Formats: sequence, C-alpha cells, structure tokens
Amino acid sequence: MSVNNKQQPEQNLTFRAFKDGEHKWDDWQEAIFSADHSHKCPTYVHRTPPCQGSCPSGEDIRGWLQIVRGIEKPPADMEWEEYAFRRSTDANPFPSMMGRVCPAPCEDGCNRNDVEDFVGINAVEQFIGDNAFDRKYTFETPELGEKRVAIIGGGPAGLAAAYQLRRKGHGSTIFEEHDQLGGMMRYGIPGYRTPRDYLDHEIQRILDMGGIEVRAGVRVGSDVTVGELDEGFDAVIWCIGCQTGRPLPVPGSDAPNCVSGVKFLEAFNQGKLQAATDRVVCVGGGDTSIDVVSVARRLGRIQNINKSHRPEAVIGGYVAHDSAYAAMREGANVTLTSLFPRENMTASDHEVEDALHEGVDIRYGVIPVEVLKNGEGRATALRMAECRIEEDGRPVPVEGTEFDIECDLIVSAIGQGGDLDGLEELDNGRGLIDADKFYQHPERKGHFVAGDIIRPHLLTTAIGQASIAADSVDYYLRNDEMVKRPKVDVHHFSLMQKLREANLEPEGYNHQPAWGTNDAGFAIHNYEDRSAHEVIPTSELFLGHFAYTPRNKRLSDGPGAEEVLGHFEERHIGFDAETARQEADRCMSCGMCFECDNCVIYCPQDAVFRVKKDQSTTGRYVDTDYTRCIGCHICADVCPTGYIDMGMGE
Repeated sequence: MSVNNKQQPEQNLTFRAFKDGEHKWDDWQEAIFSADHSHKCPTYVHRTPPCQGSCPSGEDIRGWLQIVRGIEKPPADMEWEEYAFRRSTDANPFPSMMGRVCPAPCEDGCNRNDVEDFVGINAVEQFIGDNAFDRKYTFETPELGEKRVAIIGGGPAGLAAAYQLRRKGHGSTIFEEHDQLGGMMRYGIPGYRTPRDYLDHEIQRILDMGGIEVRAGVRVGSDVTVGELDEGFDAVIWCIGCQTGRPLPVPGSDAPNCVSGVKFLEAFNQGKLQAATDRVVCVGGGDTSIDVVSVARRLGRIQNINKSHRPEAVIGGYVAHDSAYAAMREGANVTLTSLFPRENMTASDHEVEDALHEGVDIRYGVIPVEVLKNGEGRATALRMAECRIEEDGRPVPVEGTEFDIECDLIVSAIGQGGDLDGLEELDNGRGLIDADKFYQHPERKGHFVAGDIIRPHLLTTAIGQASIAADSVDYYLRNDEMVKRPKVDVHHFSLMQKLREANLEPEGYNHQPAWGTNDAGFAIHNYEDRSAHEVIPTSELFLGHFAYTPRNKRLSDGPGAEEVLGHFEERHIGFDAETARQEADRCMSCGMCFECDNCVIYCPQDAVFRVKKDQSTTGRYVDTDYTRCIGCHICADVCPTGYIDMGMGE
C-alpha cells in the first residue's frame, strides 16, 4: 500500500496568541468592566474559505464538508448524502472524476495546513461522487426554452457548459470529433485513474437531463463550418481543448520515434497501443508526463516486434496493435526527465511517488540538448545536460555536464496546443483562442470560449471557465448586459437560499421607515456577506481551538516495480461514509459558524445566545442581545472560524 497524499507532519504544532516580539496581553477582566462605553458589538460575517478561493471550479467546499460532517442539515425530504452531492455538483458535475485526478489546489490553500495538515478534500469528494454512482442520483431538469447553443468539444469544459446551460433552461448540441465524449478525462488520462464506469455514468447523468444533443465523430472546421453554426444556433461555445503536443525544441526531434505525450496517451486510451518499447524516455515533469511513464511501465515491451507495429506507427494512427500483444509483454526501462528538482516539479507529489514506486527512473534538474539518430534517422539516444534556471526563468544547459540516455522511444510532454485546422479565423497566433473576462470571444458576437483552448491548465479550471461562460451565454440569450464578476468568483453559500430551504425566508418589506432591524421580520438582522470579495486567512481564526487531529489518509493499492506490468486496476481505495465524516469533521469551517458555542460560553454578559431551534439554520445559529452587550469583543477573540467581527460602527 502507498499513501496517495503528503506525508503526516512529524510533530504536533503549538500555538501562541502573539508573534515573536509582541508582549502586550489584554486584560479581559478590565475589558469586561470598562468596555461599556463601546458602540461596537458582534456582527456575523460570512467570508470565502481559502479552499474554495483556491478551487478553479469555485466549489462550495466548506459547504459540502459541513453537510458530510452533519452540521448543515439537508431539507426534510433529503438524505445528507444526496444533499452533499447536490451542493458539490452546483459547481462541478464530476465529483467522482475530480475526487480522483484533480491535483487539489484546494488542499494547498486549506487553512488547516497551519494546524497540522490539510483536510483530505479530494478523498471526501470521491466518496460523494462514488456514493452518487451507487445510488444513481440524477440531476434536476428545469423547463427547456427555445434557445439552442452549439458546444464545440465534448470534454470537461464542453460537458460542464452543457450542464450549466441546461440548468438555466437552455438546450445545446455538442459537436465532438471523437467517437465518445469525455475529452481529456477519457483520451488523456488512463482508465486506472479515471475508471470508465464512473466516467460514463457522470457523463450520462448530464445527458439524461434532456435537451442535450450529441453529434459524435463530427469535426467543426471540416464536417461543419463556422458559418453553419452561426446560422443554426443562437450562440456558440468553443471548448475544443488542446490536443496537439509541443515537440522538443532541440536538434533531431523530428525523428519518427519522437512523439508527443498527448498522442501517446490518446493511442493507449483508444486501445490501439498495447505495448511500448524497451527503453522509453519522457521529457516533462507535469502530470501528463507522469501518466506517460506510468502507462509505459504497465505496457512494457515486446521483443522482435515488426517494424510496422512500432509504437510510433500506432501513435501516428497508421496501425493498431492486436490485443494478443498483451500476452507477450515484458518489462520496459522507463525514464522521466525534469527541468526542476523534485520539490519544484508541477506534477503532484503523490503521483511522483507512485511513479518511483512503479520503477520509473526520474532524472531531476536536467534539460534535453539533442536527439541522437542512427543511419535510418531514428532516435537512439537523448543527449541531456544539467539545467540552470536563469533570472528571467529561462532554462539553460550547464556546459560540460552532457550525458546520453539510450532509448527507443522519446515522448515529449512539455506542453500542449490547440488543433485549429479549418478554424484558422479563430487562431490568435499562438494556436489558441482569445476570450475576455466574461469568456466571450472579443471579436465574434455570440461566440464564447472555455477550457484549455484559452490556456492549457487543469480539468477543474476548464470546468470553472465553462460555468462562467454559461452565465455569459445566459445573459446574451436574454439580451441582458453582462454584470461585473465578483472579486472572489466562486459558487458562494447563500444564506437566503438556506433560509428558504428551512421555510425561514424573511417576510416582505413595505419600504416604510423603520428604526433598527433586530426585531423586524423583513430583514436578516446582524449578518454581513463579504464572501464575494474576501477570503479569510488563518490570522482571522482562533487556531488554538483546534486539537492535533491526524488526517484520514486515502490509500492507494499501487503496484510496485515487479507487479506493474499489465496492472490496470484503479489505485485509489475510497472512503466509506464513516471515514468521510471523520475527515470532513477536520474542516475548520473558515468564515462560517460551525456551532461550537464558544461565543455563548465565554460571553461574560450572557449577551450572545443560541437562536431558537425552529428559527435556526446554518449561518444563523447565534444572535446578540444588544441591551446586554458591552462590546468587550471576547466572543470575536474565541471564535475559531473568524465568523464574528466587532461591527455596528460608532
């Protein structure tokens, strides 16, 4: 067994109220007896947690963790598992896939890193998605309008766009060049990382919403023209991804057995590539390169293979391996090279660890210099040198450090670009398509863009862009002016929506003058929502509240170097419901009350009180009696989540 995330800290961390050099200590007793001159009392302030602020999809991560742990209650007619699924998929319709393969920038941003270790967000999300698969949850289907949108590309961005548009009542037609939908989730990531039964289910769940037509095996730019799209649809979203790989920028890289990582993985995922070769070198350092070397180790080599069936011929699309080749595999020598040392590689650390465990040789801090060829023009070795990074970020070889790595196949995984053949009118000169801040094409009215074709990045980034693009399309179809996007542009928790769920929505306001709102039924009293422009840091939390609690690690049943050949089983061992709850319980609920009662317990005036149960819901658990409050700010000091500010300005 190997751990699929970071190592546990070696020692417990401790906390102090002050930083080095600070020595003043407030006298709480003095504050209690002298603070009644203050006009500042508790205000309950909602802010965005950094996990969500770091998520390119903008998922309400804190929200669905609160649901899993049992703090935020579902509507009366819904189980918590389904409620967590619906909150998660408000932003991202692929919880099973994202829980497995997202590199989790949310975990890097997690404030719990300043206590002992991040919350295992990915693992809990996988549980939510896998449970939804088991229980066959479906999406709601609003009434369908007459407008229709063409979506070019059926990958994560295209599917997410179709999903979000359908939720807004707009139908769509997805044009997909391949035979199946899924894009990089199907053709760029091996099936042992994105199990096809879960992937197919999450795609079908979107299609089952209705109003989404699929035209597979159709390439826009040749089979269908841009003009025909303009004539037949009310809007167009370009989600064609980046399906071409960058060649190595060194002499000799035009050798036939120098291929791109994108095409290598596509050939494997289509079932055409059944064996690699004896000695494989992959140049990269990102997640794509890790997938390449992991696949190469699993495929192995076949001795004395016919020249016409060499891997480059399969990858080039000239032939396909017969499945009988699988029985003839032997182990292959696979090397990965990276410009950077391990700690600076862009690949997830646990993926690097898995590759090493599987027997991949990784060379850090080296740069390719030249591809060496034989008399037939085939690559026989890759000349490397130690790498130095200049001040401007440019990598350069260190003279006199050259060495050769003998190889039969060189795979370049150093970047991707778009395939715009037939769509040259959209090319911005860099093989990509331009988009403005609303993800509109700046020069083509009614055309929108999302995903890697803007700039290659993460799957979750493409999904987040598609959600914003769908919003923009909705404004466009309704002939409304685009509204300014919030500074923190994510799917925020809505207290008003939560009150509606609990039948606690404020009553109508007659717009007559009123003095104060604490007894008024038309206002949400004493609550401020700053989530659209503030992300809450650990400096605003009371970290001393949180005890050292080791992370529940999701394990991987990953093969070692001796077992990797032909091993295509899934790595991750998902959480059960109890473990998911335990891990979600480590969430510090940054920026939102999690009902710890500290403010109630420590208030010396009994001014802070719990809201009556029949009036309480998430975000409205406590309130303040201002006839008792003396402004001592103890409640704000002991609030673990930073939910209380001393407000109600003088």
